[in-house]
Amino acid sequence: MAAFRTWETVLTAPDPQRLTDLGKRLDELQTKQAAGSKRPPPNQSGIAFRFATELVAALIVGGGLGWGIDWLFGHFGFHTRPAFLILFFVLGAAAGIRNVMRAAADINAEIANTRSDKENGS
Repeated sequence: MAAFRTWETVLTAPDPQRLTDLGKRLDELQTKQAAGSKRPPPNQSGIAFRFATELVAALIVGGGLGWGIDWLFGHFGFHTRPAFLILFFVLGAAAGIRNVMRAAADINAEIANTRSDKENGS
């Protein structure tokens, strides 16, 4: 009989006032979290570091893949040495430039949002 009482308290409708209070507390937490998550716009050194990192990482990955494929083919008797290295280095450069362009667009949008927030008085 005690187990039935436990399930009865679990299955009954909750107090509407408690749910309203919980909703208000959750709304307050969300507004605090949204206000605290705004970060300042990126500075020039941060932008330059991001661009350099994007480009260098793509070049290293492309060159590494090309070198690895050349080494693998050379290991099996096909002497393709520097063909894949050059090909993948160029592909890595293209991917790096594309990543830098995408990062620039993201940064421009972030700066535009920051400026519009300041103009609106936020």
